[in-house]
Amino acid sequence: MLAPLLDLLLPAPCAGCAGPGGPLCPDCRARLDRSTPGRLDPQPAPPGLPPVHSCAAYQDPLRQLLLAHKERGALALAAPLGELLARTVLAALSAPPAPAGRPVLLVPMPSARRAVRARGHDATRRLARAAARRLRGHGLRCQVAPVLRPARTVADQAGLGAAARRANLHRALTVPVRFHHPLTGRQLVLVDDVVTTGATLAEAARALREAGAPPLAAATVAAARR
Repeated sequence: MLAPLLDLLLPAPCAGCAGPGGPLCPDCRARLDRSTPGRLDPQPAPPGLPPVHSCAAYQDPLRQLLLAHKERGALALAAPLGELLARTVLAALSAPPAPAGRPVLLVPMPSARRAVRARGHDATRRLARAAARRLRGHGLRCQVAPVLRPARTVADQAGLGAAARRANLHRALTVPVRFHHPLTGRQLVLVDDVVTTGATLAEAARALREAGAPPLAAATVAAARR
């Protein structure tokens, strides 16, 4: 009951630009609306990486919005960021050779349990669910399928180069056998907030292929250039 009153007395700044009108001011929202999803594969692309589509470059204000949602618990940003992710998924599905008519499954990249505990929520899964709601509004049969599981412990990816990330993630993900059959006959799209080297998405694609369900594409809100 106190939260709405506090918002009136102490309006939150915009998470994107720190100006008035938070958590997302009209100017930052307009910049998001003008972004155009497209193919943004990392260069060089790791082996086995499906086509990657992103909505914009990983730079401010989008970078700050993603960090606020992920690290600072600005959950109200899940809806506008999920809308960007939904637009990116639509762009990926419109690229050939997407099979029309099949249900769509968004497969979010798994977050480490310690990170989920520290943040109090699974940011990637929350964005995937927001995107799925948007896609269902477009008439698509779309669900979120959090089927990827860690197969072993990996080191922190921060500061690692492309080759080190690939080595760190080698066979680090798996899809439990109980999920294999429900994945067949669907259009699978890997989803994440940001793509950097593509190593994590490539490893996730390998795990899905071994489960008999190769992903059609990957979709992210933003793409970081290295």
